[in-house]
Amino acid sequence: MLNPQIDPLGESRDQKGTDASRRNFLKSIAAASGGLVIAMYLPGCSKTENAAKNAGPAKIIEANAWLRIGTDGAITVLCDRSEMGQGVYTALPTLIAEELGVSPESIRIEFAPPGAAYVNSLLGAQVTGGSTSVRDAWEKLRMAGAEARTRLATVAASNWGVPASRCSVADGYVVFTSRRASFGELAEAAAALPKPETITPIAKDQYRFIGKPQKRLDTPSKVDGSAQFGIDVRLPEMLYAALAQAPELGATVESFDAEKAKTLPGVKHVVQTSAGVAVIADSWWQAKTARDAVAIKWKSGPNAKLSNAAIYAGLKTAAAGQGKEVRNEGDAQMGLRGAVKRVDAVYELPMLAHATLEPQNCTVEFKDGNCHVYAPTQVQQLAQAVAAQTAGLPPEKVLVHTTFLGGGFGRRLDVDFIPPAVECAKAAGKPVKLLWTREDDTTHDKYRPPARNSCSAALDSQGNLTTFKLQLVAPSITSRWAPAVVKDIVDPFAIEAAHNYPYAAANVRVDYVQHEIGIDVGYWRSVSHALNCFTVESFMDEVAVAAGKDPYQFRHDLLEKQPRWQAVLDATAKKAQWGRVAEGRHQGIALMSGYDTYLAMVAEVSMAGNKLQVHKIVCAIDCGQMVNPDIVRAQAEGSIIFGLTAALYDDINIAGGKVAEQNFNDYRLMRINEVPAVEVYLLESNEKPGGMGEPVVALVAPAICNAIYAANKKRLRTLPVVKQGIVV
Repeated sequence: MLNPQIDPLGESRDQKGTDASRRNFLKSIAAASGGLVIAMYLPGCSKTENAAKNAGPAKIIEANAWLRIGTDGAITVLCDRSEMGQGVYTALPTLIAEELGVSPESIRIEFAPPGAAYVNSLLGAQVTGGSTSVRDAWEKLRMAGAEARTRLATVAASNWGVPASRCSVADGYVVFTSRRASFGELAEAAAALPKPETITPIAKDQYRFIGKPQKRLDTPSKVDGSAQFGIDVRLPEMLYAALAQAPELGATVESFDAEKAKTLPGVKHVVQTSAGVAVIADSWWQAKTARDAVAIKWKSGPNAKLSNAAIYAGLKTAAAGQGKEVRNEGDAQMGLRGAVKRVDAVYELPMLAHATLEPQNCTVEFKDGNCHVYAPTQVQQLAQAVAAQTAGLPPEKVLVHTTFLGGGFGRRLDVDFIPPAVECAKAAGKPVKLLWTREDDTTHDKYRPPARNSCSAALDSQGNLTTFKLQLVAPSITSRWAPAVVKDIVDPFAIEAAHNYPYAAANVRVDYVQHEIGIDVGYWRSVSHALNCFTVESFMDEVAVAAGKDPYQFRHDLLEKQPRWQAVLDATAKKAQWGRVAEGRHQGIALMSGYDTYLAMVAEVSMAGNKLQVHKIVCAIDCGQMVNPDIVRAQAEGSIIFGLTAALYDDINIAGGKVAEQNFNDYRLMRINEVPAVEVYLLESNEKPGGMGEPVVALVAPAICNAIYAANKKRLRTLPVVKQGIVV
């Protein structure tokens, strides 16, 4: 069970949001009365449409994301990042609230529409991913709030004939001694001012909200049921669609007979779409039942003979080819030739599904010449573009309404579920909600890439590491998703947790061999950190054993010039009582830095024959300055459970072009009674914020497998654990 007694930082809750109307937002800007809009670059959130109607329209200062203060005093943040449980709905408004001297609960939140103004500067697109939301917003949102505060104080000071520096803000007012004026009173005049020459955000020692536990703002709506996820969307006269997709990956519809399906209750249309055959009916169950009655003849594609055996054989063959240099220091080949002791190992990683609890879905309505897309998406611009192409409309005629996401994990960076929904709505002439089954979701995912990674190390006569060599072989997700980004460079999302190898060695060589496997692969929570951290940290344990040294001490001694790495390693070892566990318990350790966050983990396990029990996971984290420690802790705990599920139980298996796993009975999730004690320690830091949505996931597998080796001296070089002769 989770251990709330460790480093208590207060309780953690969540708050409300439905999708916002882009049209009403634009109307509000164009209206005649006054208000204040401060441009900013914001990673994302949402609240009700009424916020746009109630807030006074405003003069636009810059075209980017917006902080809006209406003449009624309402403060609205238009957020351009999707909320999928990671907490941006709370963290991002907190940055604005701090600068304006108001509580985060008083901020109104809306999702941003698609637009170049909302591009994530760390990723170069309008994307929620890569653990970038707070990292990208940290400076921009605080500066946006500080600019608004400066303008408001300047107007009030001018009215009162006092220095602006003597004025402060509190609870929606500018204050000087006994005088005070509301933000609403000052907003219109503040908007007319030129941009201040000097904008100074509040100093850390004056923070009221940042760095302190705050209740999550989306919890009440999720408790009372008012939160709107994609699956919750209801529109007048809406129909439902179920999509039959090819059982064999890459197959297409050759012909189909829908006569029987058309006779079933509620059926309105049977439509061939770009993704298969869809049945549209009055209810989803009617649509699904009729879908199963459609007789479809499928035409095989290039993946008819695809199998896991063929995929891994291809990776092995590719390993003999020339890779792209990622890192080269000293002379690794010479170092290996001169080794007193040499260690070599090959690690293979499986494909994995995202397994979001909310299956893929999209609701589309054509209305007043526009195409309205209601979708749980991580990529609003891309969703708009693909919907526009499918509908035959210019992008500005496609209005994307972002909902809460019932899990993302990278799956909703793809938009394959949107075109068939558009096609269905266009054919029906009414709003249509397309909903995938769990089986659809599992068998037509964009899986985490498989990988085959080879490691070599050289030790001198004292057991000191002199050489480290790593070859990564895997497909490139970015080559499909954003080919222009990696046209002339190594895919940065394929070499994470490898290019920044931290351990001191005279000779270091890292290469990447890109090998495609015939199907599209996708970004999966932590991306290549999970692949490469498992390889590097498992191998470092092997090297420590070969050197005759304690795995923790071996790492510690190689990190003298890496203080942040060493600090989290030492903190984790101390909190986990490394080497001092009860008889029959064994520990494994792992270390990583990803997305500007430094973290280490210790797993504590026991083995009775081949039966494994995971008793405890201890993790220490330095993620720089934290906006909300409760959310950081929740992210870490959730990531550990997510990582445990993958490490212990899951992989995707393909034979004859068909995916074997179908549902949660054979693609297993961890049950609540199986979760070990989890202890998370957050290190204080003055560094800029690091990402927290993903990196912790990557440490779980190597920590567990290193602990298994400590218990039974069996080295696991592939996953999941349950397929390596171990019972969990």
